[in-house]
Amino acid sequence: MPQGNKQLYLTFDDGPHPEITPQVLDLLAKYNARATFFCVGENVARNPKTYQQILDAGHLTGNHTYNHLNGWKTPLKEYYDNTNKCREVVDSVYFRPSYGRITPFQIQTLKKEYTIVMWSVLSYDYDRETNAEQCLDYVMRHTTDGAIIVFHDSEKAAPNLLKTLPQVLSHYTKEGYRFERLDG
Repeated sequence: MPQGNKQLYLTFDDGPHPEITPQVLDLLAKYNARATFFCVGENVARNPKTYQQILDAGHLTGNHTYNHLNGWKTPLKEYYDNTNKCREVVDSVYFRPSYGRITPFQIQTLKKEYTIVMWSVLSYDYDRETNAEQCLDYVMRHTTDGAIIVFHDSEKAAPNLLKTLPQVLSHYTKEGYRFERLDG
């Protein structure tokens, strides 16, 4: 993303989750931060009210496949169909491959219809071998102006996410950074 504007781009993968996502939304609101949520289609279908809360709060959403498929293990047609099934519940041109795993053929096919978005800073909030202090340290050491930072609004990530995210928001807000949507 562009540099020199003191902007950071928070992204959240794997939701929406009926308990975790609202807590994330509250934290973002506290810091007047905008973000992009890459949603798993089946989670949107299970939690439509939570998904609507994301949109109502002014955040952007993106496609993260319908069933959180690993592109390296999924044939092209199945992957494409699953991504388009997600589009039925997540109306967005933005796409992030689950696990960051996507084949060159999948890229060639999907980039005709989607903007594929990866990241520059992975928080490792989902990793059970990583604690919140390690997540925070990693994010702080690797975040630079224009960074796309990925967290996960999921149960597995919640212990690290809910301790790390407030500190990231506080620190960078004090440093004069704004948190924007990917389209902002």
